[in-house]
Amino acid sequence: MNTDEAPGKDFIRHIVAADVEEGRHSGRVQTRFPPEPNGYLHIGHAKAICLDFDIAQEFGGQCYMRFDDTNPEKEDIEYVEAIQKDVRWLGYDWGDRLAHASDYFQELHNFAINLIESGKAYVDSLSAEEIRTLRGTLTESGKNSPYRNRSVNENLRLFSAMEQGEFEEGEHVLRAKIDMASPNLNLRDPTLYRIRKITHQRTGDKWCIYPMYDFAHTLSDALEGTTHSFCTLEFEDHRPLYEWFLENLPVPHSPRQIEFSRFNLMFTVMSKRKLAQLVDEGHVQGWDDPRMPTLSGMRRRGYTAASIRDFIGRIGITKKENVIELGALENCIREELNDTAPRRFAVLKPLKVVISNYPDDGEEWLEAANHPNRPELGFRQVPLCREIYIERDDFEEDPPGKFRRLSPGVEVRLRYAYIIKCEDVIKDPSGEIIELHCSYDPSTRSGTGQGQRKVKGTIHWVSAKHAFCSEVRLYDRLFASPYPDRGADNFKQHLNPDSLEVLVDAALEPALAQAQPEERFQFERQGYFMIDAELSDTNQLVFTRTVTLRNSWAKMEHQALQKFGTAG
Repeated sequence: MNTDEAPGKDFIRHIVAADVEEGRHSGRVQTRFPPEPNGYLHIGHAKAICLDFDIAQEFGGQCYMRFDDTNPEKEDIEYVEAIQKDVRWLGYDWGDRLAHASDYFQELHNFAINLIESGKAYVDSLSAEEIRTLRGTLTESGKNSPYRNRSVNENLRLFSAMEQGEFEEGEHVLRAKIDMASPNLNLRDPTLYRIRKITHQRTGDKWCIYPMYDFAHTLSDALEGTTHSFCTLEFEDHRPLYEWFLENLPVPHSPRQIEFSRFNLMFTVMSKRKLAQLVDEGHVQGWDDPRMPTLSGMRRRGYTAASIRDFIGRIGITKKENVIELGALENCIREELNDTAPRRFAVLKPLKVVISNYPDDGEEWLEAANHPNRPELGFRQVPLCREIYIERDDFEEDPPGKFRRLSPGVEVRLRYAYIIKCEDVIKDPSGEIIELHCSYDPSTRSGTGQGQRKVKGTIHWVSAKHAFCSEVRLYDRLFASPYPDRGADNFKQHLNPDSLEVLVDAALEPALAQAQPEERFQFERQGYFMIDAELSDTNQLVFTRTVTLRNSWAKMEHQALQKFGTAG
């Protein structure tokens, strides 16, 4: 992970600062975040969001929120609303600067007419396959279309007929007339408009021709007054085309395109097309599934906006493609919640313990700290009675040498309570352990200063009589491979079959029955959890694990980086 590019020190901020100092664009800074409304935003988009909005703020400028909605076949108002919600949740506001490429369809159409009239665009009647064939390769020049020299009048007539819906999809396209011999394939007469007889989610059936992304994106920037257009490195080869449009059309502004590296996150895919496949084929339970790298999924899992912004700040802005350990992202939320999350007891896989020498009708309430290092968060009362639950993994009948929890004849401390000793192990006919009988020493109550003798370990517990039963969902990494979309293999082959474990009989301390959505807790010795508001109702709360207490995958991530290197 790159840590030497602190905010305010990366190369993009140096460029913007130099432009301001030189008086370029009259010293004005205006950026834009331009998502396509064809899916939900993921963690990769957060890098662009932070860059676009933060730089505008740092230089006293403004940032537009613009939807590049030029492909009605894949776009939906659901995505528009979800994207706006995610950006606001991340902490940014575009004010009255909400725009859509479709707002400029008429102006874009006029620009297309301008190119035709100046002899710089023509209607091509080749099929899509024929256009691909004549385009050439990286080592071979392309060939001119036989329709390239149509007259201006003929091109105007055909383009008007395309606009009026007189042709079927694929019969004609409008192409820029640039250079079929250019070493840059993006300049080999790129398509500007194609016919799509599909209802647009904003403009309805007003248009049946739609501009291509490069054309609409560039000119929307220019029409809005963008000064700095930030995009990821895959658009670096598109920059000459971006600049060609600006140089050959009467645009009101000429933005500067600057590219930066996207980041790759281990054990994750961040292609919207692939994420859509996971949703459409039922591998996950929607775009906001807590295993997804979407911002909505991470929010539902319990990540905070602050932790994601912290992560983006740590990885920095560079030109170098890099791979980031997923543990680095998890550490950001782990560090935040370690400082802020109140502690609670939760036994996820209960094993009953009967404290044989505790009074049958006995009950006491013990004081427990809400946070070990923040006394201002106060204390809570946890009940103890004769029957309790402990974590099944906290008992071993035949323990290994370094086992520091409960086993026959061994003493452990119940956190905030007493020392207990396992006296008997009860099994069902199949040999499965179903109950432990223990004794307790009443002189060893925690915090009394009496009988503080040394024991092997301390374990958490929940009173069986007072337990709040709940469903708990343990989410893990969606993919078992560190690079699921590398190589020719189908990325779905690498799905982790253990990415979700549903526990239906978890025993939680009674205080958790009053938990509210957005409240986050550390379940002691278990991890950080939050209520899943999508699955919970007044009759049943469902808790989701946001992250474990420590990175159990760290060794695997390190080995993967050593074996495969960085993604790129």
